[in-house]
Amino acid sequence: MSFLEGLWFIVIALLFALFLALDGLDFGVGMATRFVAESDRERSLFMRAIGPHWDGNEVWLITAGGAMFAAFPLWYASLFSGYYILLFLVLVALILRGVSFEFAAHSLTDRERSVWQWANFVGSLFAPFFLGMMLTSLIQGVPMDKQGNVWAGFFDVFNWLSVVGGVATVFFCFVHGLHFLSLKLDRDMSRKMLNVTQKAYWIAYPALVVFVIFALIFTDFYALHPISSWLITVVILAATIAGHAAAFEHRGGWAFASSAVTLAGIIAFIFNGLFPRVMIATDAANDLLIKDAAASPYTMAIMTVVLCVLLPVVVVYFVWSYAIQRKRLPRSSADAPEGELSAE
Repeated sequence: MSFLEGLWFIVIALLFALFLALDGLDFGVGMATRFVAESDRERSLFMRAIGPHWDGNEVWLITAGGAMFAAFPLWYASLFSGYYILLFLVLVALILRGVSFEFAAHSLTDRERSVWQWANFVGSLFAPFFLGMMLTSLIQGVPMDKQGNVWAGFFDVFNWLSVVGGVATVFFCFVHGLHFLSLKLDRDMSRKMLNVTQKAYWIAYPALVVFVIFALIFTDFYALHPISSWLITVVILAATIAGHAAAFEHRGGWAFASSAVTLAGIIAFIFNGLFPRVMIATDAANDLLIKDAAASPYTMAIMTVVLCVLLPVVVVYFVWSYAIQRKRLPRSSADAPEGELSAE
């Protein structure tokens, strides 16, 4: 395995981590419109809080897929063909969530607005669930031949570990979204969001224990990479405890940072366990390795140059976009016309 092959494996992991940490907050806010919001005005306010960011955050998933296609075409082909139905369901959920913002903003009646707010909730709930299922399904090993053809049956995708992984992804996205709302809404609403997470976090500890037990049983991660796998597990647990403590102290910024680390830690755990593979086969002889799935060295070199040129620009843009929208939204902004996001 060359340096560039290892570098792009890490880059793709970082792209998925950024997607889950950034778009995860959007999913969490969408779920909060039904689990936490008490009125249509609050639902509109929640959706308005992520209005300037959700579509930009979603780009990280597209970028990760594009980078995978260019850097590891065999990985892309095996993953996307083997999990075609599950990825199709993710796409449907993302489309449903995406169109809900526009249609809800232009609804003429309360009933129409309610329909599209429900669409936002459903899309925000199932997109992370299906993604979490896919990620925790592929780490167990799938039926695959030496050419990388994958035949993932129903129980290869839908099993104990994948369901727990999907639910855990949904839960941490929900908590992450509440932490974001605690930074974005007025002080009273901020306290309300953190009070909800104080109670919700108690679910996380047994869920993490169950996930680790299933990972020990159904994956080879702790046997293959014992030190790094346990270290990442400890980091995830520590970030969860830190987020819980920050919620009790009503420190929304620390709570948000902690839940972001937790979500990024999930991706780190998966990619660390995969290394040096990109796809795990039920027959270890058919595992797809990084070096076998990679594109040509020339392609890798060109992509690295493009990355070095464009990545600073993208990072500056994202920092700038969040900086100019950093002020809290008053409750009155829920009634503002589309496009007039008050930042008083």
